[in-house]
Amino acid sequence: MAYSLKENLMKEERLSGGHRMCAGCGSPIAVRTVLRALDPEDKAVVCSAASCLEVSTFMYPYTAWKDSFIHNAFENAAATISGVETAYRAMKKRGKLDETWKFIAFSGDGGTYDIGFQSLSGAMERGHDMVYVCYDNEAYMNTGIQRSSSTPRFA
Repeated sequence: MAYSLKENLMKEERLSGGHRMCAGCGSPIAVRTVLRALDPEDKAVVCSAASCLEVSTFMYPYTAWKDSFIHNAFENAAATISGVETAYRAMKKRGKLDETWKFIAFSGDGGTYDIGFQSLSGAMERGHDMVYVCYDNEAYMNTGIQRSSSTPRFA
């Protein structure tokens, strides 16, 4: 079946408006685009490494997420979502779950290329059924635009 942008844009939002992300920020646009790839009947567990995305979309008791959302430390988005995916498979194998769930992790370039690489490498090596999205904005933005290992030379 051919891709239809119009059909995709008509899907219900899974990240609601009214979050506290800065106007014009690309992060919620990336998240909304990834979540639109899900079918409307899909259930999802989403996690995000410590970042603007994490703290600006979920401030207890309010959340912009319509799917299950897990806060986790800066370096372990892949470890968190792979652990949830493993627990899901174990519960499904025991007959405790019938639904099909999707598992998605969001992390910036610092939390992916630098301090999060070990958990991502382990999750990929173990073959977890998950989607990992690196939102590469070329620096650690929460630390005053400190360079990451993916920041281009002389940037």
